[in-house]
Amino acid sequence: MSWRIKSLDAILETAEHKALTRSLGAWQLTLLGVGAVIGTGIFVLTSEATQFAGPAMMISFMLAALVCGLAALCYSEIASMVPVSGSAYTYTYAVMGELLAWMVGWALILEYAVAAGAVSVGWSGYFVGQLRGWFGIELPYALVNGPYANGLLNLPAMFIALAVTSLLILGTRESARVNAILVVIKVTALTAFIVLALPVMRMENFAPFAPMGAAGVSTAAASIFFAYVGFDAVSTAAEETINPQRNVPIGLIGSRGICTIFYLLVAAGAIGSPIGAQPVTDALGNWISPGSPELYTRCQQLSVLGQEPLACSKEALAHVMRQMGHLNFGNLIGLAAFLALPSVILVMLFGQTRIFFVMSRDGLLPEKLSSIHPKWKTPHIITIITGAAVMLTSAFLPVGELAAISNAGTLFAFLMVSISVLVLRRTQPGRKRPFRTPLVWLVAPMAAAGCIYLYLSLPLRAMLVLPIWGGIGLVVYFLYGFRKSHVALGHVEVQEGNADIPPQPVPPMPGAPTPGGKDA
Repeated sequence: MSWRIKSLDAILETAEHKALTRSLGAWQLTLLGVGAVIGTGIFVLTSEATQFAGPAMMISFMLAALVCGLAALCYSEIASMVPVSGSAYTYTYAVMGELLAWMVGWALILEYAVAAGAVSVGWSGYFVGQLRGWFGIELPYALVNGPYANGLLNLPAMFIALAVTSLLILGTRESARVNAILVVIKVTALTAFIVLALPVMRMENFAPFAPMGAAGVSTAAASIFFAYVGFDAVSTAAEETINPQRNVPIGLIGSRGICTIFYLLVAAGAIGSPIGAQPVTDALGNWISPGSPELYTRCQQLSVLGQEPLACSKEALAHVMRQMGHLNFGNLIGLAAFLALPSVILVMLFGQTRIFFVMSRDGLLPEKLSSIHPKWKTPHIITIITGAAVMLTSAFLPVGELAAISNAGTLFAFLMVSISVLVLRRTQPGRKRPFRTPLVWLVAPMAAAGCIYLYLSLPLRAMLVLPIWGGIGLVVYFLYGFRKSHVALGHVEVQEGNADIPPQPVPPMPGAPTPGGKDA
């Protein structure tokens, strides 16, 4: 029953009949990937990585990049074969069956929606810093911090989530244009940071290199894996891409390569700055967990003394520039992050809504959710629901915890894609593959092993969220999707314009079980 599979041919036919408009090229996809990847991970979570690993966060960035690079190769092959919306959810449906596909789609909510919440919180920190740096305005503490920091809610984070949701409702092409402008802004800012910071690096700041040992490096890699999350959002746009067999792999691999180079250079500049990158300790010299009330309290104590370590800053790169004596340029870095981080929220929300769209189109969620707005041609109902959820999470949870939870869902999805590529190589060796993963029998297992390793390196609470969330997903599936699935009912979808025509039954394949049978 739960192993029923939707064939690749049926998936491609569905996409042709009830498809989104193809309007994105290779350059737009690469910018989409860069827009999703470069953001909170480097502008904000550099502080989080500092607290876990110190200067060894450079190794953490490389470790996370390696796992993402292997996963990107797997994504590229399968996305070129199945150029439709849905990302890992669609791929899993075609290879390992409906139940696992549902679990992947459900886990991707943790990746995209929760990640959008994390970036919203990161943007809020830069927004508050901009008001303070340029105008001397200090917003009420309770309205810019959640309960985790003894505040009430993060109002700026809620605002930016609402604004980006509204933009996405207006249309894909318009969103992509705005994203391209924002990508240019943040790449320019990071380039300027590198030019100013690298020539004056203090090499002595790199010692001790790994104050928390190998465990700290692994935990930091699992945490800042978030810095690479989003490149797979390129694959969710496959159904809206011109020549997806060529352009999707370019977008996936190109965006990740560009981002990795930037991350290593920026991390080196931050570590070599006057404030260094050593973890914050309490008065007795004991390490303090990132995101904990104890760390917030300790940071406030140090602030009173005129000190703000990198691990305490909510606007890490702007803070580094100010400490180097570039006050106005620090404010400009903050302004760039303030302007550019919404592009990450945009791509995360974009990916989430498209996955919901395909799950609804498959009957696993109510079909009303996949309704297309008659004027703006976007899945507006899903976008509104997702945006509301992002507003709530960003209002009450800290950026580090949101990022770790997001990583749990992402790693599960990457794991399933890595396995799916191998399964398809065995079960459908003759199917056309516009892009073939090189050394797939080595690359895919390494990608899967890397995903498992990073998942086990996550903080315990983040690890526990995935099975709990998965349990809730199973309940939802068996209450609704199991009975309403189009594959279970033997239906295929129709064009939006023919929505009044009942779905047509799929002709059974020779030897296939009948719908409602034991394996239906």
